[in-house]
This record gives sequence, C-alpha cells and structure tokens, in this order.
Amino acid sequence: MSTPPTQMSEARRYSQLRAHLSYLKLNDAFDALPRVLDQARSENLSMTAALERLLEIEVEATEARRLAARERFACLPEPWTLSDFDFSAQPGVDEKLIRDLATLRFLDDASNVLFVGPPGVGKTMLSVALGRAAVDAGHRVYFTTAAELAAKCHKAALEGRWKTCMRFFAGPRLLIIDELGYLPLPEDGASALFQVINQRYLKSSTILSTNVGIADWASAFGDATVAAAMLDRLLHRAAVVGIDGPSYRLRHHQGHADNLRQGVNARVS
Repeated sequence: MSTPPTQMSEARRYSQLRAHLSYLKLNDAFDALPRVLDQARSENLSMTAALERLLEIEVEATEARRLAARERFACLPEPWTLSDFDFSAQPGVDEKLIRDLATLRFLDDASNVLFVGPPGVGKTMLSVALGRAAVDAGHRVYFTTAAELAAKCHKAALEGRWKTCMRFFAGPRLLIIDELGYLPLPEDGASALFQVINQRYLKSSTILSTNVGIADWASAFGDATVAAAMLDRLLHRAAVVGIDGPSYRLRHHQGHADNLRQGVNARVS
C-alpha cells in the first residue's frame, strides 16, 4: 500500500518527482528541477508558477531540438535571412513582394515562387532566406539544386526506389530547387523534375530559381511537352519574381576588393 501524500517525506516526494520526470523522458525539466525549486523558495513562487517555469524549460528545449532537426533536414547552403539582403544594391528586386512572401502566406494555398534572372542577382540568397523563415516558423523545408535532384531521381530509378524518391520530394512543406538551367540535365532529368513538380501540385509549395526565361524553357530543356506541363503546374498558383539588375555577387566582390586595395594603399603611404 502506498504512503498517503500527507505522510510522504519531502525527500521521498522529491525523489519520486525526479523519477516521474525521468520516466516521461522530460530530461531538461529533470535537470532544471533543483534550480526551479530553489527559485520557488527564494522568490516565494506559487506551485502553479513553479510548475509553469519547469515545463517552460522543457518546452523551450524541445523546440530547440526540433528546430535543429529541421535545419539539418533543410540542407540550406548558407545561414542567410532576409535582413542579409541589400535591396538598395539590387533595384531589380520588388522589395514589397519579397516582404509579402516572407510572411509565408503562399504556403497556405500551396503557391509557388519562381525567381528568374541572370547569374549573381540574388536568386539563391532570396530563396534561402525564405526557406530559413519557413524553417524558423516550424515548416519542413528541403533545399536542392536541379542537377542534384535529377541525379538523385536517376539513381533511385536504377535502384528500384523511384516511389520512395518521389515520396521524399513530395514530403516537405517547401521544396527549394536552385540553379535550374545552369547545368544541362541528364536525358531523363526534365521528366524527373516534372514528376516531382506534379507530385507537389496543389499540395505544397516549391521555390524555383532559374536563369532561363519562361519563354525559353521548351528549347532549354529539349522537350516542349514536358516544359509546358511543368510550367502549367508551377504557374497555376505562383509569384514570378523577375530580377533584371546588376550582379549582386560581383558587386559584393568588387566592394571587398576595393576595401583590400584601400588597406594596401594606406600601409604603403
């Protein structure tokens, strides 16, 4: 027969509380229990306030672990956020539209985002920044280049894992496909890309960056039918962000080179 709570010693109650936390795998609350009890005594906290503080520690730690897991899965190539993008350096970007996209409302109706423009204008940086915002908001995100996606699909087909591969690319709430058109796709690459887009159509969002103008997709990918079908699904619900401006990347490198040159001149003089 268990001892009535009123007769249980404080030491035993404390021991059982730790055992309960351990059994429930509330490890951060387990570690924080002595500290929270000390705070409850020193600050004269109510039982409710102390319990809230203890569980808050566990919730924050759990969310931090989940965020770290989402970051690992996302495979974002850089830690860019929207605050890192210099809109004044790239007048070809519609800042109002980008900031609206950063609210992530486009995820609610499975809309897509297409960044179209020449190399170096900031397409990848903006894609990653939106992906970062989605990860922070609790969404599952995955970043890949078009060439990597095509290669993975091709390998999966050879190994008999096609359906598994399609499920993988259909899973994330946001899929980012970068550098479409930079490298030639393998023979079945355009078809694989279409099937990924088709799997996600009206279900989840895709961000795609490309240096190929929409009117040139048929010739660029060598299959007018597949290109038309892909565009039909991508553009049904989409924000198309055309960026026609100076190279953001080259401007950054030029500024860095100028700073180095000024430093060298200063030391010489």
